[in-house]
Amino acid sequence: MPRPLDNLDKGSIKAWLMEDDPHELDCLWKKADEVRCQCVGGDVWLRGLVEISNNCVRSCAYCGISECAPVPKRYRMTVDEILAAVDRAVTNGFGTVVLQSGEDPGITGPWMAGVVKSIKSQTGLAITLSLGERSDDDLHAWREAGADRYLLRFETSDTRLYRQIHPDLDGRSDRLAQLERMRDMGYEIGTGIMVGIPGQTWDSLADDIWLFRHYAIDMVGLGPYIECPGTALAGGLGRALKTAAGDNQVPPDNLTTLKALALTRLICPYINIPATTALATIDPYSGRSHGLQRGANVIMPNITPAEYRALYQTYPGKAGLHETTDISLAVIEGQIKSIGRTIGRGAGTSRRLAGESLAT
Repeated sequence: MPRPLDNLDKGSIKAWLMEDDPHELDCLWKKADEVRCQCVGGDVWLRGLVEISNNCVRSCAYCGISECAPVPKRYRMTVDEILAAVDRAVTNGFGTVVLQSGEDPGITGPWMAGVVKSIKSQTGLAITLSLGERSDDDLHAWREAGADRYLLRFETSDTRLYRQIHPDLDGRSDRLAQLERMRDMGYEIGTGIMVGIPGQTWDSLADDIWLFRHYAIDMVGLGPYIECPGTALAGGLGRALKTAAGDNQVPPDNLTTLKALALTRLICPYINIPATTALATIDPYSGRSHGLQRGANVIMPNITPAEYRALYQTYPGKAGLHETTDISLAVIEGQIKSIGRTIGRGAGTSRRLAGESLAT
């Protein structure tokens, strides 16, 4: 008899995460796909991703562009370069552009506000920012300039593990608090986690998924942890954390990530969930398709200029890294059509608020 999938709690989420019976998992995949279809429909929303800077002042233990990572060259795109990349989003019919960077103090509040205003006035696209932890003054200014959404991954809700992999800057780091403040500012808010990061246990992963409900999230990204050479987690710290977790260490594989994705769809039916690049990196042939068939409804094609894309490697071997934008888009569109889904047109605004009472 399949384990119940209605009225999930943290205990049942953990049990499903640890489930390995293919017949049981087929029930999970089917239920997640049904809920996705009922609550957010069959459209797959494409968000054009522009990685505008690989500068970062943080020393996160997992990230290939952190301050202490062996990055061959740092860059920051000019306004004209950003606008030219955004034009690719318009040309390809995307309704949203995502501007992402490391935590770069060279991206000042006024400068970014000007970029947002230019994009909004010239294209009308929905704008998602993913620029790390920023001051409330910056966040208010960008919202007033026209930014619609902000993506800030909290990576793990395990406070002790978070401090080990994500050192504070000047004694401050509270991403969950910033998510709440941004929601109050009127942003659609997005967050996410890594699945299988060293030190992550089954209990902490279940806690992460359960926490998505509490913060009324509009978008959640879940990707498998991919080790990046030269980072602390690729060395002694990573080995020590995995040893401490022992048999409870979550594996950084696509199957576990897909289980987490499907469970997230069940407890947060109306949110947007991307089939992430990390899924496609580990499984180039079916990673994204499997994500879309297990609850996802968003893909973020990379439209960063090729000369910069190769320098923005938060982890090695990113899917599509050496493809042209046109080839990457053709691959993505083919994957979407092959599973009978359609490409959404427009901004693809979160439907969470419309169905909030059903998600609680």
